[in-house]
Amino acid sequence: MKDKKQYKRYSTTFKEEAVALVTEQGYSAQQAADAVGVRTNMIYRWKDQQDKEANSTLTPDEKNELQALRKQVKQLQMEKEILKKASAFFAKEMK
Repeated sequence: MKDKKQYKRYSTTFKEEAVALVTEQGYSAQQAADAVGVRTNMIYRWKDQQDKEANSTLTPDEKNELQALRKQVKQLQMEKEILKKASAFFAKEMK
């Protein structure tokens, strides 16, 4: 019976630091791979993943909309709290 191959898992921090060797410190992918003890294709794959994540950020329009929505949520939460307090006050007055 064949045993399943156990793949080694690397933390996100490890991957980021390995890619930083290439992007920030000028190592070649091969040098970085040798330095951290992984295969060269892993460095390329991790770099591609980081690039995709960086490109998936919000557009300026989406950021503006998000800020407006957050502001509106805060306003609505404050109004809700005021109404709760007012209803509790008037409930006491009615008794």
